[in-house]
Amino acid sequence: MNNQPLITIVTPSYNQGQFIEETILSVLNQTYKNIQYIVVDGGSTDNTMEVVNKYRDKIDIIIHEKDKGQTDAINKGFKLAKGELVGWINSDDILYMECVEKIVKVYKNKPEGVVFYNCFNDRIDKDSNKIVTYKKIIPNRNYLLNKNYDVIQQASFYRIDIVKKINYLDESIYYCMDLDLWLRLLKHGSIYCCDAGPSSGFRIWADTKTNNGSYKFLKEIRKTLLHNGAKKLSPNIIRILYYEFKEFIKKLIGF
Repeated sequence: MNNQPLITIVTPSYNQGQFIEETILSVLNQTYKNIQYIVVDGGSTDNTMEVVNKYRDKIDIIIHEKDKGQTDAINKGFKLAKGELVGWINSDDILYMECVEKIVKVYKNKPEGVVFYNCFNDRIDKDSNKIVTYKKIIPNRNYLLNKNYDVIQQASFYRIDIVKKINYLDESIYYCMDLDLWLRLLKHGSIYCCDAGPSSGFRIWADTKTNNGSYKFLKEIRKTLLHNGAKKLSPNIIRILYYEFKEFIKKLIGF
């Protein structure tokens, strides 16, 4: 590991021109400078590429072509990654200026890890105002698999050698590809967190993917957990079944 390891960040993008400039600048303005930045756009028809092209000389790789969805776009970027660590930031989310610097500090101290994340995260609204700061501690794979499946994808990074070893993200997964990736990575090493305050903003707005498919999202999480070895009566599975039942009742009464 070099003293200043190269870190690769991928932004998958599709028709989010209203937000992507803030996302791009949040990467370009990192205090840590040894970053390879890749933007993978799935053929946006709005003003996304006008924004991206403003920063063409500062983005290492730009792909603009039809893809099979977000997971496919992320994999395209990961397969071009030259960094020791790789992560992605969606085109409606943001990284704070010291995000990568904080992660690299943890990585240097714990190079045997496979997942590095910030246990604090901010939820932000469509105007980038903070809604709430929350904290999630994920000590190991079993906890994530059976007790609490919540992950913080923003500001999380992964050893590229292990990402390659497990054959990247599962492109059959639409919603919780991050959860599946973490569970597969954690078969090969440990997880470490940075707890020096929030490093990213997770945007909640009307067209957020997980806002528009809650029942399908829950069903996919349950399937993903069971596929990765979760116990059928674990707190995770019971929790999801309860949430699924609530969604079913909402649909039944037309709420």
